[in-house]
Amino acid sequence: MQRSSESFAALAAALAKAQAHLVNPEKSLTATIAGGRPGEAVRIFRYAPLSSGLEIVRKTLSEHEIAVMQTTAVDHASRMLTLTTLLAHSSGEWIASYWPVCSVAEIPNPQRMGAALTYARRYGLFTLVGIAGEDDLDAPDICMPASVTGSLSAGLQLPSQASGNTKARATTKSPSPVVLPAAESAALRERLLSEIASIASQESATSWARAALTAKNNLTAADAKLLEDAFEQKLAGLLPTETTAPVASGDTTSASAQEASPRNSADQPTGIDKSVLTISAPRRYRSKEHLRYVISQPCVFCARKPSDPHHLRFMQPRALGRKTSDEFVVPLCRTHHRAAHRAADEQAWWKAIGINPIKIARKLWRDSRAVKTQEQSDASLQDAQAKGAASTQGLDSKAS
Repeated sequence: MQRSSESFAALAAALAKAQAHLVNPEKSLTATIAGGRPGEAVRIFRYAPLSSGLEIVRKTLSEHEIAVMQTTAVDHASRMLTLTTLLAHSSGEWIASYWPVCSVAEIPNPQRMGAALTYARRYGLFTLVGIAGEDDLDAPDICMPASVTGSLSAGLQLPSQASGNTKARATTKSPSPVVLPAAESAALRERLLSEIASIASQESATSWARAALTAKNNLTAADAKLLEDAFEQKLAGLLPTETTAPVASGDTTSASAQEASPRNSADQPTGIDKSVLTISAPRRYRSKEHLRYVISQPCVFCARKPSDPHHLRFMQPRALGRKTSDEFVVPLCRTHHRAAHRAADEQAWWKAIGINPIKIARKLWRDSRAVKTQEQSDASLQDAQAKGAASTQGLDSKAS
């Protein structure tokens, strides 16, 4: 099968210039490969998603008049679905590579076929243009960080350094958490949810979270998310409620202080105001309207939509099951949102990309407050106009 045009000198020259500017995409995702033989340890490696590679490849190759095309076809002889990745130059020269995707029998199963196709597209494209999108599996211990975030936090670890004589001490490799099948995961999820329902205090919630962490890592992603949401709601219900003292008719100081507060009353937390205590704690404001406003904005990194509301974790001290205040939120696309959460030092991550997220978050908070105030003013004006129209109609009816 022909895999290139008769001559591809112009294409090779253009591709050589483009490769001088191509960079490897960020390896923002983590994969686990189970051992093929009994007793063989699992391998964990990082890899770049297809979207990150496409973003880099399209931008660089288009500047040198090279187009990327990927098409699928069915090879009836081998009964395989195949992928063709083709680089075409403006001169008409081209070069292609072929990759077997999956058996034709998998076509009725769109999820399995889609996963195999994404895998083939990533490998076919990265190989053809000459970039690397994954760690070297021949040396996983060199590529792996000291700890893997998320559900893989119990994965492989690098040797640690001794504090006294600076000699390396070997550490044992703990097994990676095994994700249970859907039925077993659902049963474990229900058991953990019932335990959450019986939690009666913040102290018992802390103890339960430590004990249930290992079991939670064995759940599927959907069940783990349900468990996290339920625990956060339970923890919010355990917070003490705020009591408001009545204001005397002659005491105008409290009323004027409330009117001068820059925060909207709908954004105030239901717990006590710990910011007025001797040892104060930062307020954590919650505003669904503000989060919806942030989601409507483009990603501050790549200007893509839709966006996720990313809470700047370094702006306030960490609290069990609680995010930072909604006033410290910036819009990020799903790819860069994951990258921000995987960064060990989020402040250094923002500094490396040259963006000041605090300034952006404060501006978005002011803008959403202004939008909300304008909407309230418009609603009040419409109500006043409606009442005026109703009173005018009543006077006209009496006069007639």
